[in-house]
Amino acid sequence: MQLFDEGLHSGVNLALKVDTVIYEEKTDLQDLVIFENKQFGRVMSLDGAVQTTEKDEFIYHEMFVHVPLLAHGEVSRVLVIGGGDGGAARQLMKHQNTSVTLVDIDRSVIELSRKYMPTVSGGAFDDPRLELVIADGCKFVKETELRWDVIIIDSTDPHGPGEVLYTAEFYGDCKSCLTAGGIIITQNGVPFVQESELRTSYDRLGGLFADVTFYLAAIPSYVGGVMAYGWATDDANHRKVALSKLAERYLESGIATDYYTPEVHQAAFALPLHIQKMLTKEI
Repeated sequence: MQLFDEGLHSGVNLALKVDTVIYEEKTDLQDLVIFENKQFGRVMSLDGAVQTTEKDEFIYHEMFVHVPLLAHGEVSRVLVIGGGDGGAARQLMKHQNTSVTLVDIDRSVIELSRKYMPTVSGGAFDDPRLELVIADGCKFVKETELRWDVIIIDSTDPHGPGEVLYTAEFYGDCKSCLTAGGIIITQNGVPFVQESELRTSYDRLGGLFADVTFYLAAIPSYVGGVMAYGWATDDANHRKVALSKLAERYLESGIATDYYTPEVHQAAFALPLHIQKMLTKEI
């Protein structure tokens, strides 16, 4: 029996049975594998780490997208850095008055996801409201003069090509691309096994924004417990929106979800004590 054995975290492994290898290639930037697993459907890994699966990607992408958009309430332009699988783009396209710029460094991830995992992007790459840019995300935000209401940093873990997307310089350049009161959302891994990454992002974002925290979601294919999304904005009111208002915005948006609800949105910001301690202890 062939197993995909993810060793992203030292001493902690996720083993998935490989029923069929769909595609395997070393791109110019990353080692990419797509395989079939009975429980998770098709699975995409980059450099030996699971990036997305057909069966549970909806949790990851719904929480990435709908939390900031419904918290903000007046989003018309969104920038996605990374996200080449198209899952975040698919969720964003549910918001009818929203245009999206997606910047990814590796075109092959986009093309292979469209070909072998089309349900993840769900046609988002063909939507005229989406502008696709193949470029280095760090260079893009440093040089652009455009502005966005929400920036979603859908990066890999802070190793290899994704490492620069966790730097203070990159976060500062992203802030310069935000409209007033805009929100940045980051992928910040699983706190139980990635405490240092969580704390590093917290400190770097905290030096730039007035309101910085994390919210959580449980994603079965990510080993180690609940995953954290970084939240950074200068408008603290976005995190104080009443449940009744979130429910009103959710209904008015007309979006269909399988994980996100206004109640889940609000509860996701309630951090367990051990994570609160990670953010406050001296290092």
